[in-house]
Amino acid sequence: MNTELSSRISQTSRHTRAEADLVVEGGRLVTPEGVLDGTVVVRDGRVAAILAPGDPLPPGPRLDARGRYVLPGLIDSHVHFRTPGLEHKETWENGSRAALAGGVTTVMDMPNTRPPSLDAPSLRAKAALIAGRSYVDHRFHLGADPDHPEVLADLDPAVATSAKAFMAGHHTAPVVFREAHELEAAFASAARGGVRLVLHAEDQHVFDLLDSRSGDPESYDAYEPHRPRSGAIVAVAKVVQLARTHGTKVHILHVSSAEETDMLAAAAAEGLPITFEVTGHHLSFTDHDTARRGPRTRLSPAIRAPRDRERLWQAVLSGEATTVGSDHAPHTVEEKNRPPAEAPPGLPGVQELAVSVWTGMLARGIEADTAAAHLTRLMGTGPADLFGLAGKGRLSVGSDADLALLDPAARWQLSASHVESLCGWSAYEGWMFTGRFTTVVTGGRVAWDLERGTVGEPHGRWLPGPVPPAPEPVTPPTMDRELEGASR
Repeated sequence: MNTELSSRISQTSRHTRAEADLVVEGGRLVTPEGVLDGTVVVRDGRVAAILAPGDPLPPGPRLDARGRYVLPGLIDSHVHFRTPGLEHKETWENGSRAALAGGVTTVMDMPNTRPPSLDAPSLRAKAALIAGRSYVDHRFHLGADPDHPEVLADLDPAVATSAKAFMAGHHTAPVVFREAHELEAAFASAARGGVRLVLHAEDQHVFDLLDSRSGDPESYDAYEPHRPRSGAIVAVAKVVQLARTHGTKVHILHVSSAEETDMLAAAAAEGLPITFEVTGHHLSFTDHDTARRGPRTRLSPAIRAPRDRERLWQAVLSGEATTVGSDHAPHTVEEKNRPPAEAPPGLPGVQELAVSVWTGMLARGIEADTAAAHLTRLMGTGPADLFGLAGKGRLSVGSDADLALLDPAARWQLSASHVESLCGWSAYEGWMFTGRFTTVVTGGRVAWDLERGTVGEPHGRWLPGPVPPAPEPVTPPTMDRELEGASR
């Protein structure tokens, strides 16, 4: 280990003599300073110290982390836990247990529920409904409403700092920005309120035009051509121009094509406040899988060609992509087995996200320490910094004691029996994964382990947003200053 780094970490040991609530001993720690061997000391729900090998350990309960990576609890900033109104697809209890099984300790939930979350009171009501039912901490994206863009200008950041806007409709989209003036008003209001727009960026007019000639797909090999990349490319071009005009902070969700990726990378290089997400399923599957396997990978945006998947992997590994998300959106088996034109898009994914990305990185020859650092950036510091999730996404002294222990070499095959989501199925059934989470800690308490599943009661919290700084006091001019100014 780097001598300077070891010395810096060992300095924390002088404060670790008192009994700890938990000592996570002997793991490979993924910290902002690097990946290193050490021990994590937890006290009062936070990381109290990070100790180098050989440092004396405080008394307290031990958790053996030897042979495993100790990651900060991961963040999935794109889930649909279907509460309220759609609990026949997913319950918050099931969704949050699935998150724990995937190493995720914080989620950000989307607004397309019944009723949708389109204002601050509806988000507060949602938080009250979930209280006492969640195994993970959570925050919400507001739903942007084309009829009320002014909500974005006055949004209380303690309630939400981001708002989801759909530019194309599908089965669960509550409201859609179909017209240019609606989208422009939302961008202007979000810029005034400092709200980050998170966008489903596909253009409904492109799809309507194509539908007027071709009609609905009759088979799954026709599904991707039915919802082609052109819809996403047109939408992203519009978003880039609006961000350039208004300075609005923008995060594009589930980017699916090489062309979108190239445009967004160029926009960020220009200095525009634009970031983007890649999903686990767009990194894992191609349109060949949809043609072969049908409804399980019937998604919106559609799964695209192998060349698109490789460009997305390039973006993930190069740092062009800021986050990876699951877009966890379960439906019942009966709903997914409808004809291609009627089956809803979406799949469960919060449980599979991190291990699918980990498996994909190792398959591409990424060394394990580097893969652990990438995963922590994409599901830790990236979303934490983007959405102002204080205390999350970092393994450092003072951070929340959310930890995910990963056995990096475990080989296992996913089956329906592993699925924690209420829907009971996974698009990854039959996949051989490398890497498995063995223990997950939330707030300094073991919340999940591989042998027992969830442990203890659900104590996940609704996370408050960042408090904006108080304005600087304005000192009125003295009479002398006024006279001095007048004399000039």
